[in-house]
Amino acid sequence: MDADRARTRMVDALRGAGRVRSAAVEEAFRTVPRHLFLPGLPVADAYADEAVAVQFTGGVATSSASQPSMMAIMLEQLDLRPGHRVLEIGAGTGYNAALMSRIVGPAGAVTAVDIDEELVDLAAVHLASAGVHGVELLAADGALGYPPNAPYDRIVLTVGSDDVQPDWVAQLAPGGRLLLPLAVRGSQLSVALDLGPDGVLRCDSVRSCAFIRLRGAAASADGSRAVVGLGVALQTPDDLPEPNVAALARVLADPRRRRPAPVPLGAPDVWDGFGLWLALTEPGTCRLLAVEPETELPDDLLPLGSAGGTVALADAEGAAAVVAVGSPGPAPGAVAVREFGPGGAALGDRLLAALDRWVAAGRPGAAEWRLTVVPTGADVPTPPAAQVIVKKHCRVLAEPPGSAIPSG
Repeated sequence: MDADRARTRMVDALRGAGRVRSAAVEEAFRTVPRHLFLPGLPVADAYADEAVAVQFTGGVATSSASQPSMMAIMLEQLDLRPGHRVLEIGAGTGYNAALMSRIVGPAGAVTAVDIDEELVDLAAVHLASAGVHGVELLAADGALGYPPNAPYDRIVLTVGSDDVQPDWVAQLAPGGRLLLPLAVRGSQLSVALDLGPDGVLRCDSVRSCAFIRLRGAAASADGSRAVVGLGVALQTPDDLPEPNVAALARVLADPRRRRPAPVPLGAPDVWDGFGLWLALTEPGTCRLLAVEPETELPDDLLPLGSAGGTVALADAEGAAAVVAVGSPGPAPGAVAVREFGPGGAALGDRLLAALDRWVAAGRPGAAEWRLTVVPTGADVPTPPAAQVIVKKHCRVLAEPPGSAIPSG
């Protein structure tokens, strides 16, 4: 397929789906040739709306070219302007840096860092082949930012982070914007945060996302632990007490009543939608992720990834999990709540009550939540409705849909 035609089709589709909204982002996508950043890949695949893994370590992807629709969403969140100074953490193939360079123009500057020197070298080759000369590439640990070129009007991470590092905040210009895939109670959210004069970061927008995790000084483990004998792994939020995995294995081996749920749910609801709502409003929330083709649980999980997964409530005496009814497919389908162990009935009541509250609130997803990041040393009153997520370098205040954003 001709590259120009493939690129036109890709951008037309992004525009039609509402991923590309602004003229500047559209012009960048129409101008920068993505296939030159993915050499060796067929042109049709280079312009497909899919992420492409470009580096593996021990069989695990450690770098990828992001899905074009996700890139468009984040570029719109970033709200770049001509003349902006930008720091990108996670240079990858160099394609995103090339798009940003096109938008900020010759009066702006893009600095892109990556912890992997080999990736930086390849990105330099890709940028040169695409005729892009306005990007400074560096091999460095993005957790530290890049002080020599600070301050930045925009800092963007194209890797997931569990925290907001102090160096990023320190290197933002007054009123600057930090955009990052931030871990929030087990979900990953693309959060655009504007720096206020009080040192507090207040969100402009929130979107769902899924990125490879940050490496280096700010790296973190995925937090999943195998539940022995059941073919599933347990994932719990870092800031909440961990349930006893051995106790969970015992209660999951004791399935009890299955109760119909009032609304259909799909795989995205494990991380977004109801799953995010549950994690931010109910203690004991966890996720169960299938690690074997067949689990020892009595029901199918939601079709997540290559196996399946679901969201649940659990404690030492019981568990209650959302499970599929019938044959799960890609679209939202009928679900039920399966209770486990002697404490499962009470947890099932809580899970169904939380589902009713989520439906009553309009089935909100990530975009409806509002996040405020309070770095250590800054102070702001906690709104009454906010959930507080304590991290090493900050507190994240998560306000439910309908709440006002704190004034700056």
